[in-house]
Amino acid sequence: MKYLMILIALISCLSIQSEAQTQAEIDTKVENFLREHKNEWHDLNVPYVDGQTLHNIIVSHGYTSALEIGTSTGHSTIWLAWAMSKTGGKVVTLERNENRHKQALKNLEEAGLLKYVEAHLGNAHEMVKTLSGPFDFVFSDADKDWYKQYFIDVSPKLKPKGCYTTHNVIDGNAPQEYLDFVLADKKFETTIDRKSRSGIMISYKK
Repeated sequence: MKYLMILIALISCLSIQSEAQTQAEIDTKVENFLREHKNEWHDLNVPYVDGQTLHNIIVSHGYTSALEIGTSTGHSTIWLAWAMSKTGGKVVTLERNENRHKQALKNLEEAGLLKYVEAHLGNAHEMVKTLSGPFDFVFSDADKDWYKQYFIDVSPKLKPKGCYTTHNVIDGNAPQEYLDFVLADKKFETTIDRKSRSGIMISYKK
């Protein structure tokens, strides 16, 4: 019995080490991918610093169920999925352009993160209504004129203490009506991250 318990303990230790190595391998692969492609994200993708900000919010809060509205070719998705590899979660991402959708899948596969993503091709205007959720993190970065309606459709599916983020809020792309609408919503505590030229509105659900 004594030797059996020692064997079980050894197997447990090896399992923990294996998981740690696996995450270390993921981190190395993603870091290399992001470094190699850092200056190539031009097709409606977020800047590097913004991706970093989104990643850090997810990891620091332990979020596990993310929704991204607007995949583009997957730069922000990679940051979200990398965070999910650390929290044990998954990203649902929506994109209406078939070419961008396909390129995003290739990029996610090359970065080694495809298993952390559920990618959908179609019109987000309709798709967000069909998603059951609940989500604890949302990143909205699709057609800006629809920002308000996305928020109306998705925010009820956001868990308490969850985070709803919106891109392009200080570069003139997000409608002022939308910014005023969210800032006035008493169910959320909202701030604006100004580290990048685009700006991210960060709204935590009370």
